[in-house]
Amino acid sequence: MNCLSAKGTATLQRARSLGPAIDAAVDEIDSNRDLPPSLFAALRENGLFRLVQPEAYGGAELDPPSLVQVIEEIASHDASVAWCVGQTNICALTAAYLPPDVVKDIFGPDTGILAWGPGPGTAAAVPGGYRVNGNFDFASGSRLASWLGAHVPVIEADGSKRMGPDGKPLSMTMFFRKNTVEVRDTWQTMGLRGTGSDSYTVKDLFVPEAYTMARDGSAQLRVKGDLYVFTPSTLYASSFAGIALGIARSVMTAFVAEAAGSIPRGGSRARSENHVMQAHVGFNEAKLRAARTFLLTSVSDIWAEARVRGTLTQEDLITIRMASTFAIQSAKQVVAALYEAAGAMAIFNARPFERRFRDVHTVTQQIQGHPEHFETVGQVLLGRKPDRPLFTF
Repeated sequence: MNCLSAKGTATLQRARSLGPAIDAAVDEIDSNRDLPPSLFAALRENGLFRLVQPEAYGGAELDPPSLVQVIEEIASHDASVAWCVGQTNICALTAAYLPPDVVKDIFGPDTGILAWGPGPGTAAAVPGGYRVNGNFDFASGSRLASWLGAHVPVIEADGSKRMGPDGKPLSMTMFFRKNTVEVRDTWQTMGLRGTGSDSYTVKDLFVPEAYTMARDGSAQLRVKGDLYVFTPSTLYASSFAGIALGIARSVMTAFVAEAAGSIPRGGSRARSENHVMQAHVGFNEAKLRAARTFLLTSVSDIWAEARVRGTLTQEDLITIRMASTFAIQSAKQVVAALYEAAGAMAIFNARPFERRFRDVHTVTQQIQGHPEHFETVGQVLLGRKPDRPLFTF
């Protein structure tokens, strides 16, 4: 099952053509905690940082089912590369909400890439804009970026928080050049090492009003397009699930290849001849296919219906949350099971298991993979008020 549009097919082919270059760079990516300049350039030249930007601004405006599969393909070679591509692309979805001259300033150059991470921080309202302060972490792709963003509450002149149309404190995104803030190398992690998800500190930085966007759903959509029925959060969930599935698929492929001729110590038969191992592979293959089918079918059906309705329903949000979380958790379980079944051959850096094991377990620690999302879904299905929203903007 692929659910690819014609545009998605062409984009997937370009992503697939970079597979050998990504494979050749994985050790460098992991050790340097960054993407090599040559690989970064190849990704840019193939338009892989412009996947969801409006066509009016030179983007692909790629449909969600195709986006998931392009990210999945990249992740089958290296999860850090896929994470950087996914994160920065969805940050760039904001181009549909910003004034054209601001879009040109931020995204006009082919090196115009945006990244951001969570706070805490604040934006004090001042004439013409805001004064931003705060400390922000987990800015995936920030080493590739020329611009950064900050999601912050707005503080009025009297010290009160600005309220949105829903009566809740308003959160806004502030956009600013990376060279105007202090970026700190804090990304020493177990997995996804190549994402360079550094931290940054913003001190009394003035951000003009035009370089801001509300995050409560009231932001003006300046470019019309079916894609923008989806919000950044729903695309994050779907595409990060694609990353987890790509990791798991590459582990399954490697495990089957290794098992064919691998004889465990003290054994007399290849692992592939062991009946328990055969059942183990069959069960985990079924789990992986089920998770992928649920995700792609859900995103494809919702995409088709949302293009007609012009909105996402609560049922759509429930389904995206279920399918994406289930895919991420299932992928982790498949990788963990195959890692254990591989025995001692799985622990060496030269083997295809260890890095992917670390990566998928890092993916599940990110907010989109938390199993607590099933509680939220269950609360809604049971007619109860959820403790947390299914999605923010």
